[in-house]
Amino acid sequence: MRQIRLKSGRERSVLRRHPWIFSGAIEEIEGEPGIGETVEVFSHDHQWLARGAYSPNSQIRARIWTWDPDEPIDADFFRRRLDRSIDARRQLARTLEVTAYREVHAESDGLPGVILDRYNDNFILQLLSAGAEHWREVIVAYLKRRKDCAGIYERSDVDVRQLEGLPSRRGYLSGEGSNEALIISEYKLRYKVDIHQGQKTGFYLDQRENRRLLREWIQGGEVLDCFAYTGGFTVSALAAGADAVLSIDTSSSALALASENVILNDLPHDRCEWIESDVFAELRALRDQGRTFDAVILDPPRFARRASHVQRASRGYKDINLLAFKLLRPGGLLFTYSCSGAVDMGLFQKIVAGAALDARVEAAIVAWLGQPSDHPVALSFPEGRYLKGLVCQVAS
Repeated sequence: MRQIRLKSGRERSVLRRHPWIFSGAIEEIEGEPGIGETVEVFSHDHQWLARGAYSPNSQIRARIWTWDPDEPIDADFFRRRLDRSIDARRQLARTLEVTAYREVHAESDGLPGVILDRYNDNFILQLLSAGAEHWREVIVAYLKRRKDCAGIYERSDVDVRQLEGLPSRRGYLSGEGSNEALIISEYKLRYKVDIHQGQKTGFYLDQRENRRLLREWIQGGEVLDCFAYTGGFTVSALAAGADAVLSIDTSSSALALASENVILNDLPHDRCEWIESDVFAELRALRDQGRTFDAVILDPPRFARRASHVQRASRGYKDINLLAFKLLRPGGLLFTYSCSGAVDMGLFQKIVAGAALDARVEAAIVAWLGQPSDHPVALSFPEGRYLKGLVCQVAS
């Protein structure tokens, strides 16, 4: 039997149903488990605790599948877990005016390393852990049998797989391949999505509710959208009646798709200004030019991929928020986000407060934002709350 035995006292997190076991918590490994194979987890005094997937190349040495001793890890296990998660989103799809959303959210849906997003009738699949990769054929075969999608496209091409010792994978697993962008609907707005080359699985589905809320906050005026990507916030600001939107991103192809999304929604393209540039450099240039805005949106990529990156990430968040505060007019709004799981909300709020202090502006938090209900956070897995946001208003 393949098994791992934990050091004395290190079973506490497992008993609290946290799904990760780090290498430093392990006392002994028996049975020579391979990459992704199932192992039994025992306490220091040989008490059975859980059953999980072994990953010899990662600091997270095992990810737990189940705490039920009578639940084997087999094809039926994945059928039940996938059905439970996907079917839970059916109600979400009926009540929300959206055609793109997350159907499986990894650890928080009881499937560590498995991400499944729906774009219309297409599944976009990411397998991010050794255990998920080990059961790849079973997962894909079951998704095909469900017959509720026209195609399955895999985007297991992210750098986290390198930490698991896994190769990059990308391509169609079923359905007819097409290089054309998909068009999704979200609260009466439409967006073209590049599922093949785009960030994450093609679109920032986790910002859906925050894009909708932006439309309630914007009351005309000039808006600066930083890290604009394919224009989710740009389109939302224009739909809310913004007089002008300046969108900045380093990717020319992303900005081109953002421009197409403005046109797709019959919004005034002449109110748009596009700048392909490094956001940090451009914010400084705008400051030096004396430009100001009624609202600034900061939605940067992940700055901290792990705890060791937090200090450097904090400096990055501090810099862009400080510059944003300097660019805001009296009464202006800052919509600022962090998708770094290693930076919690308390630290993020502290960073933004320090930025306002250094910018010598008085500001108040008027809203706390996060990820939507299709990106749930298991109570035993607070790391699942990776997206956090603040709406800050500068004193008038």
